[in-house]
Amino acid sequence: MTQSLKIVIPTAGWATRMRPQTWSKPKALVSVAGRTVLDHLLDMFRSVPDLSPAGRISTGSKYNHDNAEYILILGPGLGETQIPPFLQEHYPKLKTYFVLQPLMRGQADAVWLARKYLSGPVLICFSDTLMETDFSFLADEKSEGVAWVKPLPDPRRFGVAVVDGEGWVTHLIEKPQSMDNNLVVVGCYYFKQAENLLSAIEEQFRRGTSLRGEYFLTDTINIMIERGLKMRTQTVEVWLDTGTIDATLETNRYLLEHGQANKTKNQKQPGIKIVPPVYVHASARISNSVIGPYASIGANCIITGALVEDSIVEAGATVEAVALKGSFIGKQAKVQGRSVEDPPLTLNIGDDSSVSLE
Repeated sequence: MTQSLKIVIPTAGWATRMRPQTWSKPKALVSVAGRTVLDHLLDMFRSVPDLSPAGRISTGSKYNHDNAEYILILGPGLGETQIPPFLQEHYPKLKTYFVLQPLMRGQADAVWLARKYLSGPVLICFSDTLMETDFSFLADEKSEGVAWVKPLPDPRRFGVAVVDGEGWVTHLIEKPQSMDNNLVVVGCYYFKQAENLLSAIEEQFRRGTSLRGEYFLTDTINIMIERGLKMRTQTVEVWLDTGTIDATLETNRYLLEHGQANKTKNQKQPGIKIVPPVYVHASARISNSVIGPYASIGANCIITGALVEDSIVEAGATVEAVALKGSFIGKQAKVQGRSVEDPPLTLNIGDDSSVSLE
């Protein structure tokens, strides 16, 4: 079997913190800065090197999606029915496998369910983890594992990596009580041998090492370290989160400031004021409105007599006679206000919903 890099993306969680947006679509297909979270995640992997035997000895190896195989762990329902057709439509040449996780038993269980596709080098990245990193160093990586981390002033809501004097990870701690160690693991891991990872998951199952019925990957990695795994950390400067509505809006702001904004045909039309940075789809119809800063307007939206700032308005939504700030308006939703002169509203409206403030 060719030992090409396998990229595992668990997407099966319920994403309760993103509701009502995730009542009708999986979190990976939520919009941010004009594209889905999954689009941005796949962009992140464009720098992965070719780790197959042929790629290791070839010259001028290219860095793109051809260098890896993708295994997406899907949840029953929305993920199972929406993610495969999305990828088939937008990424028809992507080497993709889909695995169903019928019960939410955690990250390690998700990886275990994909075991028939895993051998050789593997990269695991959670679907709500977006970061700025260059994966090309993996072509010459000597260690057996890599954990991507970002130092944070208060790491207590996250997991952290503890390292020794030589820089090797000695163990991972989930939600530490102290702030002595601030190397927060961001949800991306590399392992040179997937077989060792799967063996550790088996041991984790035997030990019953779980929390509230979920098997966490941090516990798997601790077992691997017990067995002698040499893992180091890779620091990232930019780590973006799409796990909550507020975090997604913050990510939207960052992406618009860093290359995802566009110049629209609406900018010079009478009665329309565009305050950059914004993303406005070419098919959006806007009249007598102020858009931005930090607004993302999806395809076929209708914006009339409105102010939309620091907000995401997904495809097909209608916004009329209202000021919005810090809002998320789902697909095909309709928000009708009384006057743009009223104080800005912060709304979180799901797909196909209607809100009238008249």
